[in-house]
Amino acid sequence: MIRSFRRWVGLALALLFGVAVSPLFAQAAKPAQAAPAAAKAQAPVLLTSCGQSPGAVTVGVFLRRLQVDYDLKDIGTVKDLAAKPYKTLIIVTGSSLKGMGGAGVSIDDELSRAGALIAEARKRGITVIGAHVEGMERRAKNAAPGDNSDEMSIDAVCPKAQMLIVRKDGDEDGRFTALGKKFNIPVILYQKGLDLNGVLKTVFGK
Repeated sequence: MIRSFRRWVGLALALLFGVAVSPLFAQAAKPAQAAPAAAKAQAPVLLTSCGQSPGAVTVGVFLRRLQVDYDLKDIGTVKDLAAKPYKTLIIVTGSSLKGMGGAGVSIDDELSRAGALIAEARKRGITVIGAHVEGMERRAKNAAPGDNSDEMSIDAVCPKAQMLIVRKDGDEDGRFTALGKKFNIPVILYQKGLDLNGVLKTVFGK
């Protein structure tokens, strides 16, 4: 069921971002903040989430549009990372209780999987990008009482990443900029959903 849900989400996003507004990309898809010179990455890309939110599907829509070679793995593992000469690992943070339930995993499973992926990526010299693309709706603002799995996902990935890509409204409390300063990680903020296209275009030199 989770796979059909993800296919539906992917189709909806593709129609929204790829077909319905394609004439707008030249004007709208500009990053709110220029990528630092060091914030560059290469394909191929292994794309996954930490928390089974649909944010990874959103990132995949833009990577596909930019013709960046990538593979989206809902439950990406160390074995997947070794299956191809990946140059970049993108982990999208933010959790979905519905998504995790459909995939049959818990937040602890997701944190462990993300940690193992990051450790293996570092061994292999693979660039790790942490992304948060759903704003405050994928943080405590939209969480059920007592649910801090979104923040747990962020803590598991972002301090260990080499670059952070964040929709600006998700950083309204300065959470990601503070992490960037503390761990000396470049943070790229962008304003709107469509602006992610420009950010990824710059990061991957397209």
